[in-house]
Amino acid sequence: MNQLSHAFWFVVVAAMWGATNPLLKRTSKGVEKIKKDSRISQFIAEFLFLILNWKYLLSFITNQMGSVVYYLTLSSADLTLAVPVTNSLTFIFTALSSFLLGERSMKLETLVGMTFVIIGVVLCVLSKE
Repeated sequence: MNQLSHAFWFVVVAAMWGATNPLLKRTSKGVEKIKKDSRISQFIAEFLFLILNWKYLLSFITNQMGSVVYYLTLSSADLTLAVPVTNSLTFIFTALSSFLLGERSMKLETLVGMTFVIIGVVLCVLSKE
């Protein structure tokens, strides 16, 4: 695989991680209200709350599938490309997902920052070719 195809898969990973971050936050609401007497019963109650919530579970599985793709792509990719591309684009996809879900508004400063991040990622990928 060449660096461009690696970059594509890192963008896919960033999209999977970024899109699921706000969904995980939204679908786990209510877990903080669970109060049990012991740590073990608290853990079990919170675990059951999350595992029985199909919306949370779907978001979690999608997020973890992103981790699987990341792991598989890392086996043949350059780490100096993988980490900056994936981590920086995850923030962008998280911001976009939050905006689409109505959690946040897009400010000019956010859009300018996102543009600079994308330019930096493109430069990073092009420098590895």
